[in-house]
Amino acid sequence: MNTATLRIHHAAMRLFAENGGTSLAVSDLAKEAGLSRGTIYNNLDDPNGLFTSVCATVADEFGDTIGHATQEMDDPAEKLSAAIRLCVRRVHEDPHWGRFIARYAMLEPTLGSFWGTMPADELRRGMVSGRFTIHRDQVASITATAGGATFGAMTLVLDGYRTWREAGSDTAEIILRGVGIDRAEARDITQKELNPLPKMSVFDAA
Repeated sequence: MNTATLRIHHAAMRLFAENGGTSLAVSDLAKEAGLSRGTIYNNLDDPNGLFTSVCATVADEFGDTIGHATQEMDDPAEKLSAAIRLCVRRVHEDPHWGRFIARYAMLEPTLGSFWGTMPADELRRGMVSGRFTIHRDQVASITATAGGATFGAMTLVLDGYRTWREAGSDTAEIILRGVGIDRAEARDITQKELNPLPKMSVFDAA
């Protein structure tokens, strides 16, 4: 994407997050992005497909940054915990991103697709190694539960009911205990310090 297209996508994400819906008036988008209507049309192949494009961009970027943040971790329990906690933390640091995810994650499969990739792989790895006491046919249900619980925790943070530390650690601990990690160890894992995820790197030029 060129700079103008990134700027348009960033503006669109903010508007979708704040206003809901899956379509935007070009005039509103131009105002939010600080660009002319002509520039909007010149940099979007299909304005009607902008919502789908924004969802794909957000999902790809999130998966990439989680992968980068956890690449040095070997323990599948630590990686699963980090994925949950970093997602919740990012809501605090980038509320527009958080509101976009929280609003659309249950409606748009692309935004929830992350949970069927790295977390599912780590659950299988933990099962094979004996780290987790689960059956292979439970992986899909567990990842769906982890994703739903994480989105719920994000909403608690956005609405001011819990801090990101509390919501992220509590959610990660519940999931780890559910896959067979001892309560005390689960608590230790979910209290470890983590570096924050970078903000949406694909939008840095916007």
